[in-house]
Amino acid sequence: MTASSPSMSPTADEMPSSIDEGHLHRMTLGDRSLEREVLEIFARQTVVLLGRMADAEPAYAAAAAHTLKGSARGVGAWRVALAAERVEEAAGKGRRAAVTAAIAELEAAGSEVRAAIGVRLSRRADGPEAAIGDLDRATIEPI
Repeated sequence: MTASSPSMSPTADEMPSSIDEGHLHRMTLGDRSLEREVLEIFARQTVVLLGRMADAEPAYAAAAAHTLKGSARGVGAWRVALAAERVEEAAGKGRRAAVTAAIAELEAAGSEVRAAIGVRLSRRADGPEAAIGDLDRATIEPI
């Protein structure tokens, strides 16, 4: 099975939470510091790419969705990966209405996972760091 294989992501019925804890643990080798860093980067990337997809041409939306799909699979954010795959497929067919609907689904999945990441990081914070669950487009600098 390859990283781009659709079967790598669980089905919607198999997705109990926003982040697959076991998958994230394996991908970060149990290193809590690395886990925190990866989740922070993923949350920021989600906001940036969704912002860029909003009014993008289908080819750009597909490319951004593909990037986000890979990142989501890396952290075990299966709902985000599945929604990003739908954007990618709709954009590949050039159907503007389908792309818009798929982006809306991706935005919902992205908001859900960012909220879960924020809660997770605030529970595990070693210091007075703020949770990132309330990230919005205005607070993110382009990468």
